[in-house]
Amino acid sequence: MIKELIFLLVLCFSPSLVGQSGFHLQTNKKRDRIPFRLVNNLPIIEVEVNGTALSFILDTGVKSTILFSLEEADSLQLRNTSPVKLQGLGSDGALPALKSLNNRISVGDALDKNHSLYIIFDSELNFSPRMGIPIHGILGNEFFQNFIVKINYSSEVITIYDPKKYSLKSCRKCVDMDLNFDRNKPYISLQAASEYKQEEVTLLVDSGSSDVLWLFDERDFIQEDPRNYFDDFLGLGLSGNINGKRTRIPKLLVGHYELTAVNTSFPEANAILKARHYEDRDGSLGGGFLKRFTVTFDYGNKLVRFKKNSKFKDPFHYNMSGITLEHEGLELRKEERQAVVNSDRANQNESLTMNSISVTTEVQYTLVPKYVVVHVREGSPAALAGIEENDEVISINGKPCYTYKLFELIDLFSSDEGRKITMEVKRNGVTDRVKFYLKSLF
Repeated sequence: MIKELIFLLVLCFSPSLVGQSGFHLQTNKKRDRIPFRLVNNLPIIEVEVNGTALSFILDTGVKSTILFSLEEADSLQLRNTSPVKLQGLGSDGALPALKSLNNRISVGDALDKNHSLYIIFDSELNFSPRMGIPIHGILGNEFFQNFIVKINYSSEVITIYDPKKYSLKSCRKCVDMDLNFDRNKPYISLQAASEYKQEEVTLLVDSGSSDVLWLFDERDFIQEDPRNYFDDFLGLGLSGNINGKRTRIPKLLVGHYELTAVNTSFPEANAILKARHYEDRDGSLGGGFLKRFTVTFDYGNKLVRFKKNSKFKDPFHYNMSGITLEHEGLELRKEERQAVVNSDRANQNESLTMNSISVTTEVQYTLVPKYVVVHVREGSPAALAGIEENDEVISINGKPCYTYKLFELIDLFSSDEGRKITMEVKRNGVTDRVKFYLKSLF
């Protein structure tokens, strides 16, 4: 599902991130506020790469900066490049890439004048269609190394502080937790409860995953009789598609905070082989969890702070339709409308002014987004209604599909159980109307 896009990377090399190098605040500032957009539970921020403004996902689950688009790489005139291999989640193996040195990267007033980034060649690894907005890359943990970073998911503002001029004050309503690091990635330990027991789990804190919770071990959580899960497409990783199981676990504890009926995914073993190099790791904590808090990362003191926000008690949703849509470029749409034209003309014989009214047809051409189905879950409401992969969606609930933002469609498919969805779909040039009802599998 689009909401479950996964942006977890494990680089095949482990460059050291030196504390005194990298990003710093310009003009001796104490702090800076940086707006972001929350799309599919992911923070999207503006990053300038060598003077060009681009849109990046801010991702604590990745060590370094990744650039997706070769076109952008060409326009940026990246220098000092050398070939490398990248390995990410998914089952399709390593990817060829370029490492580029000596780049100037700025985020708000944060600047790194000597930044390394990695450019991916594979054109199929384009996350923009699944997000519905341009995504040029990922900004990883190097951004967090020299700051205290507070992400306010409610107001969609990131505040970065110079730790030499600012320190966290005590907060009675907050939960402070220790951060442990492996290969410069942050991990925390929480309590997860099944129907049988409660146990500690060590999780990668991953702001670049839109899911809520991933667990690697199905024991005590997945059962066959009665069956408490369904098989699903979990997301698109750097090394291919990720499939697995979805269920809900009874409880997840974060200090004195308690979340119940928590959406939880269990990826297939072959997709997470590289993720299990850290033997204590039990899974990942994603944006579907983080967005319920204001989260403050203090890497220098190995601490993360959670303070619940207005989203804390929101129920956990997932895509009940069973289809994943993708933005497949733009198409030209012809729109016609009638316009009334008033004209005055003098009647020379009668010396009277005559008013005439004429009706003309105006034609307007506009570029609109085209949405296609890229995945259909077996046995889902959409599948039972006859929707297939590669179907083009023309309208949803009586509105042209292009009038929706992609995240609005995700919200629609993740709304109330029993909601009626009517769709016009085009297949092989033939348009058909189908309908189905959202159905929960829990």
